[in-house]
Amino acid sequence: MKSIILIALIAVAFTARVQERNMAKIQAELAKSTYGSALLHLVELHSMAGGPVQELIDAIEELINDLEEELETLEFDFQVRTNEHNALVISLEQDIQDAVIDVNNTQDTLDNLLYPRRSQIQSKIDTVIGYQEENRKLYDEAILVRGQEHDAFEAQVAELNDATSSVDDALSLLASLTNPSLLQIKRFQNTLKNIENKLRSRSRMAPMIKALISLASNQNFSNQDVLKSIVDALNDFRNAVVDQINELTAQEAQDVIDHEAYLEQLDDEFSEFGRQIDRATVDLTATNEKIDSMVEFRDQRAADQKQYTAELELENNTYAEETDIYTNTKNEFTRELGVSEQALALVQSVDFSNIKV
Repeated sequence: MKSIILIALIAVAFTARVQERNMAKIQAELAKSTYGSALLHLVELHSMAGGPVQELIDAIEELINDLEEELETLEFDFQVRTNEHNALVISLEQDIQDAVIDVNNTQDTLDNLLYPRRSQIQSKIDTVIGYQEENRKLYDEAILVRGQEHDAFEAQVAELNDATSSVDDALSLLASLTNPSLLQIKRFQNTLKNIENKLRSRSRMAPMIKALISLASNQNFSNQDVLKSIVDALNDFRNAVVDQINELTAQEAQDVIDHEAYLEQLDDEFSEFGRQIDRATVDLTATNEKIDSMVEFRDQRAADQKQYTAELELENNTYAEETDIYTNTKNEFTRELGVSEQALALVQSVDFSNIKV
């Protein structure tokens, strides 16, 4: 029986020493932090005041409950913030992707459709303007050539009219010859020479007048048969000259008609070229407006992409900072909760009246 009592006393003494060492260890741990030191002061003051232990236990348990609620609120708020962050990141990344697609699609449309179309339209306008310029050149050339042709016609007709007058003079002179003198014959031959000079070598009448000159220079003008043959030849020559004048006049009239028709055709072509240029210009204006609109849209979407990227970077940086704050706050709350639980354990020990801070 004594042995049992002795063992029990030894066990009680050993338990007391273990509890004492545990209390000292807890007290040392609490003293390491400001919050733990504050709790130790609270315990010491409560011990010195001799207040009920249960009140101190209740106070510390309430403090533990507050810390647990704050930690739970911190976790909840951070989870809400994390959800908001994830949703915002997804939204911004989608916005960036949409902006990139819009920029690429718009640039593709500009490069492969609108820019080539504008170039083609401008090339068409330049080509048709070239046609117009060539048309006016042909118009001016036609007027110049027609004027030259008309001047040549008038000169030829005047030449033929002079030849006709000279033939009439020769016929009159021959009509007055009955027994011609050498002087009269010479005058007649000079008249024929004058006709030759007026007709020039390029006239188709020139061979005929040359033949008459040859005939007149070798004939006896006292012979009436010879005179009659010369008169008949001169009349034939005169009629041929008049026929040529009529032919030239008729050809000139036809040339005038053809010339006016050609100028009208050139004017019609010029007007059609103008209409083509007008239509192409309207198309070019519309194309340029479309290009300006798409360039503005592309630049705006590029600016949107830049803005979304900046917002995403800011959000990631902000969330990283908030995550650090959350982590630090959670660690602090966790430390304070552990310290509070140690303090509670200290208060709930058998004796803490000898606690000194």
